[in-house]
Order: sequence, then C-alpha cells, then structure tokens
Amino acid sequence: MTVPTHPQAAAAAAYIAEIVKNQPPAHSLQQALYNSQQAFEHDVERVFFKYWLLAGHESSAPNVGDYFLFEMAGESIIIVRGQDRALRAFANVCRHRGSHICKSQQGHATVLVCPYHAWAYNLDGTLRSARYMPKDFDKSAHGLKPVKLEVVEGLVFLSLADKPLSFDIARKTISEAFKAYGWAKAKVAHRQTYPVTANWKLAVENYLECYHCTPSHPEYSKLHALEQPLDQIEVLNAAMEAQTQALGLDVRSFDHRVGSKTGDQSVFVFRYALYEGVKTGGPDGLPVAPLMGDFKQYDGGVTSAHFAPSSFFIAYPDHGVIYRFIPVDAHNSAMELIWLVREDAVEGKDYDLEKLTWLWTVTTEADKRITEANQKGVNSRYYQPGPYAPVEPNAINWVAWYLGEVG
Repeated sequence: MTVPTHPQAAAAAAYIAEIVKNQPPAHSLQQALYNSQQAFEHDVERVFFKYWLLAGHESSAPNVGDYFLFEMAGESIIIVRGQDRALRAFANVCRHRGSHICKSQQGHATVLVCPYHAWAYNLDGTLRSARYMPKDFDKSAHGLKPVKLEVVEGLVFLSLADKPLSFDIARKTISEAFKAYGWAKAKVAHRQTYPVTANWKLAVENYLECYHCTPSHPEYSKLHALEQPLDQIEVLNAAMEAQTQALGLDVRSFDHRVGSKTGDQSVFVFRYALYEGVKTGGPDGLPVAPLMGDFKQYDGGVTSAHFAPSSFFIAYPDHGVIYRFIPVDAHNSAMELIWLVREDAVEGKDYDLEKLTWLWTVTTEADKRITEANQKGVNSRYYQPGPYAPVEPNAINWVAWYLGEVG
C-alpha cells in the first residue's frame, strides 16, 4: 500500500529542487543539503526508499530460526532463516497494534512472538496465533509485511520500494566481481558500528575520495597505491591485473553508475593495486587470514564496489570488508563495518582478530573524527560549497548522481 504524499513533502521537494538548481557543478553541496531536516527526509524518500540496500551477510543467520535486524531512518526489518532454509525479510511491525517484535539486533526464535500482546508469527511470516480474537478473524490477512530480498555471493540486499528497481545487472556484476573471493561461503568474523555526528552524505563523500588519505590515513596510504599520479596508478594496476590473470582468475570491473530513472540498481566495481610486496590490508601488508575462494596466492590487488546509495565492498584475497553508511537524522549517521573470513577459519588459530580488523578500525576511527569536524564547519554561517580537486572523481560523480535523484 502506498501512503499518500503529505502536502509538506511536496513543499520540501520544491524547496530541495530550488537548492539543487543553484548547485555549482563539481563542488561540495549546498549547506541545507547537509544539515536540514527537510533535506534528510527528502533523501530517505527519494534515495533510500528507492534503491536496493545492503543489509549484511547471510552467515549472520546460518540456521533455521536465526535472524538479524536491518535498521535505518526509523525503519526496522527482520531477516530470518525459514524452515526451508531460505532467507526472508519482514517489517518488524506487529499486525495487531504495530509494536516491534524483535528487539535484539541478532537472535534465534522458533516462532516470532510480539512481546506486547503475544501475537505469534511463523518463520514464513504467516500469523500463527492471535489470542482472544473472534472466531471470524482472518489470520491469513494479518501476516507480517514482506520486504523484497536478494542474496548474491552471500550478501543480503533489501528493497523498501513498492516497485523495486531491477536487480539483474547488479546481481551479474557482483557475482562476476566477487565470486572468486568465495564470499558466498564466507562468515562474519567481526561487526562494528560507529556512531557519527555528521550527515550521511559527508561520510559517504569522505569514503569516496583519497585526497585526504596522506594527511589522515598514513596506515592506509603505505599499503594502497591510490594517491599517485594517474599514469603511475595505471602502471601499478596493469601489473596487478597480470598477476590476477596468471592465477587463472577472472575478476571484472564494471561501471553501471546510473540514476533510478533507468529502472536499474546503480553499481560500480573497480580494482586497484597494492604497493609491491604488500599482500593484503593488514599490519605491514602481511597475510591476516587464510586465502579465500579461488585464490591460491596473493595477486597484489583489491576489488572494490560502490553500491548506491551508501554501501561499499572491499575484497582482499584473504578477507573482506563491508561498509554500510546509515542515515539517522540530519546531523547523525552511522558507519557499520563487517569483516569476512573463510567459513572454516578459526579465530586465534587461523587469524588474529586484532590484526584482521586493524587497518579498517584505525581508518574508520580517523574518518569519524574528520567527518565530524567537516560537519561542524559545514554548519557555520561562513560555509559555502568548495571545488573538488581533480583527484576526487568518484566524489564528483557521486554528488552528480545524488543531485539527479533528489532534484
């Protein structure tokens, strides 16, 4: 059921459209797009309730009855493993009077029971029992509201749209890029959420560029060959691709950065090199976990994906990192990180958790600091949009994509 548009939403849309019209190209956004509640609510409706969203990895619910929650901008979704072992998603909203049913972020249940009045739901979302309801009450009409779900290479995606965008190209792209890494059979080694006192767009833009890497991320910069002149990057990338092909692996890049008007999910996969002698994203570039998937040796590279609007995947031969940037309100967001390892890897034996998580922990802690400082400056009466540097092409392209969605 589609909720009628509130008159205030129409006024907000007109307000945002006028701001977008005056946005200078290749510049950071107008202040109101970073700190107004109107812009935030518009973002949620025009972006997050339209695109497919990464919810996590299916190994978070390995057994029948296991579930985990996806929460964003006031919405809560239950992702649960059914009796047939299929994953399903449902709104975490009781069909009686709307209470949340599951309160823990992750758990196990043979039956989903609302703690308010004890309405009980089967794992397929059908209503099992509703105490003291009349004899003519139709249980079949009061099952949990389903949410569209897709699983690709172990990654779980949801769409909160009434008519989801096509997932066909995204499914093919993710499979071709990440199948070699064995993510479909990986498991979650660690999950960490960082609250960020900054708008979600500032957090995403920061992730998308490495102009700040040398001053802010010396740990990252000594391993990854990104902040270099383009001709040098091309040489390093060519050497990386040669190593990958020598291993008999086909890991493809793909650029499908499109707006929702195309009817397709937007996804961008690219590869980049590590410096010579660096094997993975760990302390001193040394291995941090067993090789995954089809990798028999390290190839000196990284495969990365930008999944619109605010999710990113990073694949090294021995581990994976999933980033989710989550909108909370106009001035707050969250960064959730999920580390993946081979399904049979044992902590303390096959990998040391501190070494595994070291790089992206120290990097994310720095990103939290600089993004929060960015928000403080953006809130100033002296702020005005500034020009991006030529070495920030992904941020420039993403901002242009965003403006096309909300304008």
